Amino acid sequence: MPPKRARTSEKKTDDELPTARADVLAPTRGLAEQIHSQLVDGEIPRMRLPLRTKQNVVFQAREGVWKLGKALGTRSARKLDGALMLLRTFYLVDFINEMARDRKTSTLRELYYISEGWEDAKFHSEDESNLLIEDLEVMCERLREDFRLHPEENGASVIGDLTIKERNRKGVVKRINCRDDVGDGGYSLPFNVEKEKIEFVGTSAKFVIAIECGGMVDRLAENGFDERRDAILVHLKGQPARSTRRFLKRITEELKLPVVVFTDGDPWSFRIYASVAYGAIKTAHLSSYLATPGAEFLGVTASDIENYELPSDKLTDQDVRALQAELTDPRFGTAEWRSEIELMLKNGKKAEQQSLAKYGLNYVTDHYLPEKLTEMGVL
Repeated sequence: MPPKRARTSEKKTDDELPTARADVLAPTRGLAEQIHSQLVDGEIPRMRLPLRTKQNVVFQAREGVWKLGKALGTRSARKLDGALMLLRTFYLVDFINEMARDRKTSTLRELYYISEGWEDAKFHSEDESNLLIEDLEVMCERLREDFRLHPEENGASVIGDLTIKERNRKGVVKRINCRDDVGDGGYSLPFNVEKEKIEFVGTSAKFVIAIECGGMVDRLAENGFDERRDAILVHLKGQPARSTRRFLKRITEELKLPVVVFTDGDPWSFRIYASVAYGAIKTAHLSSYLATPGAEFLGVTASDIENYELPSDKLTDQDVRALQAELTDPRFGTAEWRSEIELMLKNGKKAEQQSLAKYGLNYVTDHYLPEKLTEMGVL
């Protein structure tokens, strides 16, 4: 048989990747120029930005994602709190542009401690600094990764026949296959997964399976599921990091691969799926970057617990409240989701992915996944 033709991205030489967008920090400087102009004109400095309140977040059914509404608020130096917020904003803008000049990056935690040197503008908690960064994302229509800011958390690990080109810390572009050129832990995503950092070169995979638990990723890899079923395995590591969700969005758009999400069978895992597919209220301003509306939920479902007679645990009171809340969440508004949630409430049971090991270590890859994926039309 002829070898499988790998899906490919736009061709470039091995030592070439797009450079960082030249205009990426222009909006931050534009904000500074706007405030400076107001001061020169003798006006009280102010900024307008979309409100990031729950009341101003709407679920766009057509696009299948959370988005910010049209309501705007004003940050003004007319009052002390507003003046302090403006001061912090421009200390932050200055710090971001300084990092770009020096080719540095900062964790969110480091930024919080750096503000200790900002005198009256220092943050009193990391939550304050994180919220201001999110406001800056909204005002500038940029990602915090564009601002060279990132969390402490690691991104996903990836195992499968996906060849990428990545620019390392020294600026050298390396070609990596996420199956053949990595160890047992797979390829670890960096915090920045944009095109100037990572380019998709090609793949022979037919789909991506995003998996909640590391133990299940190890099971699929050990059983050779990625090779036998032409799959790319992505370890979500629980609630997925932004880089993970961005990676899934890119791989769907650029390589046209379907994404299925495989989690535990409980309300919190359902929300992991929802954050991948539809986004979250907290990051509604970034849904166009982070959400993958075509992602499908594979399991474990309440029906799976019954049909496969899986070992289960009793729902806690907190689980029950979470499921009841999901019945009114538009991300779970389909008849199928409502049926599954109501069945879980009725039976009072939840189950882990690894409960499938009841039938042996090969059962999940030889029976459960092929059966489910065939029903979904993926295999």
